[in-house]
Amino acid sequence: MVSLQEQLLKAGLVDKKKVQKVNQDKSKQMKIERRTGAESVNESREAALEAQRKNAERARELNAQRDAQAAQKAVRAQIAQLVQQNRQPRAKSGKGDIAYNFTHGSKIERIYVSEQVQQHLISGRLVIVFLNGNYELVPKVIGEKIAERDADSVIQLKKAETAPQGEEDDPYADFKIPDDFTW
Repeated sequence: MVSLQEQLLKAGLVDKKKVQKVNQDKSKQMKIERRTGAESVNESREAALEAQRKNAERARELNAQRDAQAAQKAVRAQIAQLVQQNRQPRAKSGKGDIAYNFTHGSKIERIYVSEQVQQHLISGRLVIVFLNGNYELVPKVIGEKIAERDADSVIQLKKAETAPQGEEDDPYADFKIPDDFTW
């Protein structure tokens, strides 16, 4: 097999003096390495390895971004599907609708609902969800599932109160009902 030096000489790209000079420099470097015990640093190889490390790191970052975007897209699709399958009508008729005001961010928004839907919103049985520029009404259970995935999508979610207000002033609170009592 013909060496690279011989091929370059035959092609006329280098002359014999340059080949000898390179060989001398190489042998001097080898002698120095043997005497000192230190290895010479191949700068081009180190630069190539560094470039390879940087490219690998950049590829990992891009893959992480792509994965995060795909996960976010999947969450948005899940939310859209939940809303589509469980949205509630706002009003049964166009007449007699009541304006229901709520805050979205720093703005006060308004939707028109029937009296029954308004009572469900006030009691917390229905939740307002913001999806693709529209406000939709969904049941509280679905609103909680949506809030787990993306809390910013849920506009109004009332938390259940721990104790009803009437029990605090109950005059019969001190009187316990026996377990064996039958009517």
